[in-house]
Amino acid sequence: MALTGVEIFKLLPKTNCKKCGQPTCLAFAMKLAQRQASLDQCPDVSEDARQKLGEASAPPIRPTSLGAGAKAVKMGEEMVLFRHEKKFVNPCAIALEIKDTLAAADAAGRIEEAAASEIDRVGQRLRVDALFLSNDSGEPAKFLELAKLAAWKAPEMPVIISTQNPEAAEAALSQFAGKKAVLYGANAGNLQAMAEKAKAAKAALGIAAKNIDELCELTEKAKTLGIEDMVLDPGARSAGEILRDNTYIRRAALKKNFKPLGYPVITFANRQDTMLEALVAGLAVEKYASIVVVGSAEKWKNLALFSLRQNIYTDPQVPMQVQQNIYKIGEPGPKAPFLITTNFSLTYFIVSGEIENSKVPCRLAVMDSEGLSVLTAWAAGKFTASKIAQFITESGVEGELDQRELIIPGYVAILSGSIEDKLAGWKITVGPREANGIPAFLKARTA
Repeated sequence: MALTGVEIFKLLPKTNCKKCGQPTCLAFAMKLAQRQASLDQCPDVSEDARQKLGEASAPPIRPTSLGAGAKAVKMGEEMVLFRHEKKFVNPCAIALEIKDTLAAADAAGRIEEAAASEIDRVGQRLRVDALFLSNDSGEPAKFLELAKLAAWKAPEMPVIISTQNPEAAEAALSQFAGKKAVLYGANAGNLQAMAEKAKAAKAALGIAAKNIDELCELTEKAKTLGIEDMVLDPGARSAGEILRDNTYIRRAALKKNFKPLGYPVITFANRQDTMLEALVAGLAVEKYASIVVVGSAEKWKNLALFSLRQNIYTDPQVPMQVQQNIYKIGEPGPKAPFLITTNFSLTYFIVSGEIENSKVPCRLAVMDSEGLSVLTAWAAGKFTASKIAQFITESGVEGELDQRELIIPGYVAILSGSIEDKLAGWKITVGPREANGIPAFLKARTA
């Protein structure tokens, strides 16, 4: 059982040195008890206390890495059941299944499809994160060929090795030395052999159980075999089973501190019907999967899953923002149009994207509105004539312009007169209400 704040406090130095960032040792102890701080933040804790407190300060869901380098994925460490309590921490990895029964050209095409899936959405690079290599044939030699192909075609992509054959596992893992792969397929019949292969390759072990009861037994046995990093599959395949089992595992780990279930979860969404697959994958993204395995990577489905995941794993209490600045889009000269908007990320990237689509070089003033959209910021008093005037004046942009003209969003046309009053010598032009009207508006001005 987890220690209480008072029990933790008794093991701390009690010097109130503030080195941990908290005003007192008691405050730090309470943070530890709530799993909102790390014991490493206290430099003066004794080794004896560190050993006793290690369990209490450890995350209820063990952190585990998939892959190495720039494209590595961090899993686990989640602290809450609901994102309104505190943001979810580590976005789930989307893994594309590739079977060794595919022709080499088809397998290569799927690997290349996953590697080329990266898109830019509101300033973040989103992608299919991993390859799920499946030993569908049951033959070690065929599986090794697929592993070699993946290592050659996508050397930076994290890999999950899926087989129940320890011999095939060893051969495939040899292609990903030092890359922190996951070896999936350990079950009641092969656990010891698979554990040995995972340890030798320094890979996490994926436990494939028939149900949650068996899963608990297998994780405890794996722990006695020296396995620290695990990924859990409770055997759920239908949408209802996935929702039930993933929720049960998260609740047991967080609310009961039940260690046998305190590991990241892998969920299989792959279906013949690609629309159904997208729906099941979306459920897995929302309900606690750390790895979501899909069978195909169509662009429309990728965009839907990437966008959903991005929204689920942002802080709902803090709007996404970009830095206040004057951004140059293209190579604007002194006569180029000059527009303004707020620093809500979605607003910025939509507006800047439409300006790029117009092929008209522009300057775009992005004003700090605490991450609110144009209408919301105006209603909240964050996007007002006086604040806009102050921002434009302090930016020094007028020195780069031949004509002082500012184009404001059509939704705040009511501000045009008051901005002109506060920006002496400036002409205020009302632009389109919707961002999709920007290209036509700009082209008409330069025609």
